[in-house]
Amino acid sequence: MEARVAGERSRAANAVEVGGLTKRFGRIEAVSDVTFAVARGSTTALLGGNGAGKTTTISMLLGVLLPTAGRITVLGEDMARHRYRVLPRMNFTSPYVDLPRKLTVEENFMVFARLYGVERPRRRIAALVDSLELGEFVKRPYGTLSAGQRTRVSIAKALLNEPELLLLDEPTASLDPDMADRVRAQLTDYQRQTHATLLLASHNMPEVERMCDAVLMMRAGKIVDTGSPAELVARYGRRNMEEVFLDVARRRAGAAEEALT
Repeated sequence: MEARVAGERSRAANAVEVGGLTKRFGRIEAVSDVTFAVARGSTTALLGGNGAGKTTTISMLLGVLLPTAGRITVLGEDMARHRYRVLPRMNFTSPYVDLPRKLTVEENFMVFARLYGVERPRRRIAALVDSLELGEFVKRPYGTLSAGQRTRVSIAKALLNEPELLLLDEPTASLDPDMADRVRAQLTDYQRQTHATLLLASHNMPEVERMCDAVLMMRAGKIVDTGSPAELVARYGRRNMEEVFLDVARRRAGAAEEALT
């Protein structure tokens, strides 16, 4: 009985639970026996250099890739058996994933709003166009937009269904400092209002320090350290998360990493 109650509390406390997650592509092991949890209502960063396994991990969380081994529980559901119960409650954004280029921004939003089953889609779209300042190009074909404009459209698209779990890949890439600051504020406000969980992959370390409660550090397909930004900065004896990131990426983690092995 106590074990069952503990399990229910764990499911309530965590939006994402991953155990022994592994993904192989032929002889290459892109993700190797990864285990972590993302607390509900948190903003958690998934960090690592190119090739660390972040994108592969996120793709498995979304159900786009099937794991070679391990388990994934999202919002209390086993993704291997019940992912279609979860997918309407989550969303994803990346500046590297295009929308249909010939459709206008507004037409893209309407298509995705219908796919997501959004009630009163025009009202929801109007609210996002206003909050993310998309009005000047909402009638333009998506393919004519600049990289920064596409990034903002991608974020708006991901917020259409008011997801409980939002996966963000480089959410402010290609944005100027002013617009990046506004987007971060928009995401923070959204989380505050909805108590959503945000999982963020980023190379922008000041952004991580500003937004994130927790950090998962990846290298060579493994989780090599975890903690809050402040805890990691203190543990590695560095001034900021950028220096911590460089330590991990360059394999100079030292005693802090050895303690985990």
